[in-house]
Amino acid sequence: MATMVGNQKDLAKLLNSLIELDFDAISAYRAAIEKLDSAEDKGALRGFMADHERHTVDLRAFVMRFGEKPAEGADVKVVLTKGKVVIASLLGDRAILEAMKTNEDETNRAYERATARTDLPDDLRAILNKNLADERRHREYILQRLGSIEAQRQPRV
Repeated sequence: MATMVGNQKDLAKLLNSLIELDFDAISAYRAAIEKLDSAEDKGALRGFMADHERHTVDLRAFVMRFGEKPAEGADVKVVLTKGKVVIASLLGDRAILEAMKTNEDETNRAYERATARTDLPDDLRAILNKNLADERRHREYILQRLGSIEAQRQPRV
């Protein structure tokens, strides 16, 4: 029984770190949406921000189930994630998307590490896998848009 309690505390800590990361992402997406010129990209990023908001709600329920207090906001990294976007906005949409790509790289790695754990209850594993699929979709969209922007910048021969 002690192992299960210890495991629940450990899982709650992991989930709280993911919640904080998702709150960081929400802040960065909010800044990016405000600064982007492309209506298409703004729309996509609004959807991605909603995914991150859903992640926080879903993960908070598990933290509470494990008897711990869920994180209520971003951690100190929010200064870096949002700051990259604000600085990038001085250089335009491409730079903003580059900043968002680095943020998505981090969330993808965090969810990949979480889903690799062998001690996850099945229902939690399902949620984490769903969240990871969202993160991969976000990153793929950003990569495609960056590729498209780069292709438009290339001189036509």
